[in-house]
Amino acid sequence: MQTDILIVGAGLSGLVLASELARRGDDYLLVEARNRIGGRILSVESAQAGRAAGRFDLGPSWIWPGQPRIAGLLQELEIDVFEQYSKGRLVYQDESGAVRRDYDFSTMAGSLRIEGGISSITERLHNRIPSPTILLEHAVTSISWARDEFSTRIQTPTGAKTVTARRILLAIPPRLVAESIEFSPGLSDEISASLAAIPTWMAGHAKLFAVYDKPFWRDMGLSGDGISRCGPLMEIHDASPAGADSGALFGFVGLPVGSPSREPGSLKAGALAQLEQMFGAAAADPVEVIIQDWGKEACTAVAADRSTAHHPQYGLPQALLPLADQGLLFASTETAPQFGGFIEGALEAAEIALGKL
Repeated sequence: MQTDILIVGAGLSGLVLASELARRGDDYLLVEARNRIGGRILSVESAQAGRAAGRFDLGPSWIWPGQPRIAGLLQELEIDVFEQYSKGRLVYQDESGAVRRDYDFSTMAGSLRIEGGISSITERLHNRIPSPTILLEHAVTSISWARDEFSTRIQTPTGAKTVTARRILLAIPPRLVAESIEFSPGLSDEISASLAAIPTWMAGHAKLFAVYDKPFWRDMGLSGDGISRCGPLMEIHDASPAGADSGALFGFVGLPVGSPSREPGSLKAGALAQLEQMFGAAAADPVEVIIQDWGKEACTAVAADRSTAHHPQYGLPQALLPLADQGLLFASTETAPQFGGFIEGALEAAEIALGKL
């Protein structure tokens, strides 16, 4: 199989790249190791039969004013946003478990959420991409340079195949590139070290959602915001979908990747006990609990991401810049110079890569 441009990764950046190349009439192929599009963007519906509970963002949750690329894309795709709920008081839990509910501020006031979940973006971009040019469950395992052409080995459900391309756009995290793709000739030590040093956005995170019949905390004068110094949830927010009667609280898990307390059963029990302490008896009885542990996603996290900082400094290291002249470009949010680690960063990285084609 042969193509001019091979895009690796069907997350937001890869889908934007493919959508634009399709619009331009370029010859390209988009491959994705997962069995779904979206990458770290993942919005799921409640599993409760017959419930119109809306969708919950298990990956990124917010966008912010002052991010022009995502604002323009949402307008183009005709997707609406709504403000993160921030009315009421914040709940604080100290190291001993003692709770206060009298803090009159919101940690996420002014942030925006997307109606229908952030997957609405990736789904509509997917609809713009001709079916034959996107292949799921296609994992790139090796890339070989030969003259002015790349030979790429790809593992599929039916066996391995080879795709040749003049240029490759790597729209996956740099650490995954370093860990999962073998290069021939091999990358220099400096390049390999630079790839491995870039933390993967969200890779060490886990999120837990507790879904309720209604957002009862609002009637208590609470915003749904919570901060805890003892966990297992360290940061909590109102995750209630727009236009739905149901309510939801979600929390970022503060337990280390691989910890027994982070296993689903233990995590659920610990989190519900904590939510009851912080938000009252009603919090102990959700209609559903949803857990997403990105640290267990082989297509997201590597071992080095177990201790990733919450929001590290991003951007493309100098050592990787010359690879663009050889036709190998990076286009994940981690490589964006201004908005790395945001949804806006995925669009920024895609924009930069397109400008070099």
